[in-house]
Amino acid sequence: MGYAFTTADVAFLRSAAGTAALAEVNALPFSDASRLRDVETARKSLGPSFAPVVETVLLRRRAVSKLDSAASWLFTDDALQQATASAVARHRASRFAGRTVHDVTCSVGADLFALSAVASRCVGSDLDPVRLAMARNNVPGGLVVQADALRPVSRASAVTADPARRDSSGRRKWNPSDFVPPLDELSEVYAGVDLAVKCAPGIDFAVAPWASEVEVVSLDGAVREACLWTRGLATPGVSRRATVLHGSSSWTLTDAEPDDCPVAPPGAWLVDPDGAVVRAGLVRHYAAQHGLWQLDERIAYLSGSEPPPGIRAFRVLEHGHYTEKSLKSLLKTRGIGRLEILVRGLDVDPNTMRKRLKLSGPASATVVLTRIGSKPVFVLCEAERT
Repeated sequence: MGYAFTTADVAFLRSAAGTAALAEVNALPFSDASRLRDVETARKSLGPSFAPVVETVLLRRRAVSKLDSAASWLFTDDALQQATASAVARHRASRFAGRTVHDVTCSVGADLFALSAVASRCVGSDLDPVRLAMARNNVPGGLVVQADALRPVSRASAVTADPARRDSSGRRKWNPSDFVPPLDELSEVYAGVDLAVKCAPGIDFAVAPWASEVEVVSLDGAVREACLWTRGLATPGVSRRATVLHGSSSWTLTDAEPDDCPVAPPGAWLVDPDGAVVRAGLVRHYAAQHGLWQLDERIAYLSGSEPPPGIRAFRVLEHGHYTEKSLKSLLKTRGIGRLEILVRGLDVDPNTMRKRLKLSGPASATVVLTRIGSKPVFVLCEAERT
């Protein structure tokens, strides 16, 4: 759970003495070999102040790959885990450009920071005084107040929220009525304004019938969130959207686009669509856009004569009916000693299966195990970046 910061800790960390202490401790390596020694060095140098300083230095190092301004930010361990990655926060904030926005669950300010760059005016609020103090550090000049998300304190015409989805022990909550604040209560309280709610990508979209548009976002191949958009923040004619952020590029796909897609056996290439496309239920739309086809209507793998550019696709070497015995024989014949095993639609554990295959040889390959109709099939491939 990490160190339990207090508002006094935050005040110290923001002071000149705290800034100097952070710089001193940041010079320590904190490698696996030196960690205990470095903690003891900080303890002797800083006395009682060592704990929040060490924790902040370590959290900032963890945050570098997630947040743009990590070197100067303050976090709690939980807040960092829950914070929106900067690239995703900027993408979501773009819909609020020029608006007056209230982030009613601002925490340490990851989303508020992105909003402040595009909104005409924005305010952040939260109930946790420690996180609010950190947000004031992280969003210089931002208006941050203590308030209950379910008791509106502003006249903003657009509201964004990120309900807490873990309990005090860190366990994930799956029932939207157990979120803090609960999902339906948020929608009721803000029924008169444009609302956006960040949720886990695994949420059952049916629990939010009030959402006009559901957008699933992935970042560098990992699905990060589902955002529920309402009223003026939603896109007319669109109920589901997949957005893929990768490096400095991005693309999006919606259910307003064609979904004409045939079903046929594997062709020259196999394509596994980005997780945002799969989670948003837009596999057929993606296939139609890129001239691909489905292997089975219920399975997300696609095939085609040419894969879309800029993705990791699989050049098909061989495919057929799957049994473990026949696959083992094929791999031995081809001299495959390194094998990536991908499974969808079959009850197969790749880790235990790999041991039984007793792989040997100089070649490497990928095998996709899936189902076409009621028939288990394998597709042996070479993975390539297109």
